[in-house]
This record gives sequence, structure tokens and C-alpha cells, in this order.
Amino acid sequence: MPKMTNICDFCLKSGILCAKCQAKLRSGKVTEADLKVGRLLLSLESTYPLLQDIRFHRAVEADNLLAVIVGRGDVARLLSYGGKIIKNLGGKMGKTIRVLEHGVDDRKFLEDLFAPSSIITINTIWLPDGTTETRVILRKRRRRMKSSLTNIEALKEIAKKVRGTTLRVEFAR
Repeated sequence: MPKMTNICDFCLKSGILCAKCQAKLRSGKVTEADLKVGRLLLSLESTYPLLQDIRFHRAVEADNLLAVIVGRGDVARLLSYGGKIIKNLGGKMGKTIRVLEHGVDDRKFLEDLFAPSSIITINTIWLPDGTTETRVILRKRRRRMKSSLTNIEALKEIAKKVRGTTLRVEFAR
């Protein structure tokens, strides 16, 4: 069974939340997306046994994207079976899936977020009001990459929700 960090196994299997998990849902520590993805991963476990070893942290939605945050080293497991797990998950959720690793540095997080496009540089911009923005410069778009990066705003929203990072995305000329 995928190891959930915020939901107990019984609640995930039964579909009925205990008082503790219900409180987490009310407080926002756990979302409906977390529950839905957790249940889907559990249902796919018999077909894809590697899912038993995955540590699922949370799911973050933005527009037509769903970021699935998993433990260190679990990205490869989730992308195995020729991408069938992700295709299945994306089909059932009706969203494009991004798999991100929990607890990695900012560069690795951004590389995973913008994959398959490659990052040329990452800079921090200090604004007059004391806040910062992270400027990401990506390689110039190619036609085949266009579909994977069509919704830059959704990727920026995911970065904000997951890391609290405000992104400014630019493309190299």
C-alpha cells in the first residue's frame, strides 16, 4: 500500500475518515485531491506492485495540472511501467500529472516542475517591497514542448502552493 504521510491506512482503504483524519481535512492539512489520489494509487497497487513502496505526501491542483508529491527516490517508481501509472492516474483525475519529489532543493524542484524543458538559469530577484521572486529562464520553446508547457500560469501556481515561491518564467531568445 502506498505510504500516506497525512492519512491513516484505514481511512484510505475504507473511504470513511476517522475523527483525526476528518480534522486534518477540515483544517486543510489534507485535501480532497490528497484523498482521491491516495485512493487511486491504492486501487492501482494490485496491477503495479511498485506502488507499495511509494511514499505519497500530497497532491496539489492548479487549473488542468495535478502535482503529485512523493518521497525521495519515488519519482522513478511512479514513472515506471512505461508511464502507465501516470497515464492511468491522469485519465481518472482528468488532469495532466506532474510528479515532484518531496524535500529536494529548489533547483531539482524547478527542473521536475518544468520537465521536459531544460532550465538555463535560476535567479532570485529582490523587489522594493522586501519580497522576492524566482526568475527561471527556460530554453526556447519547441513545437513538441509547447503542449507540455502551455499552462505556465498553472506551473507557477503549483510552485506557489508547494514551496511558497513566486516565479517569473522567461524563455531564452
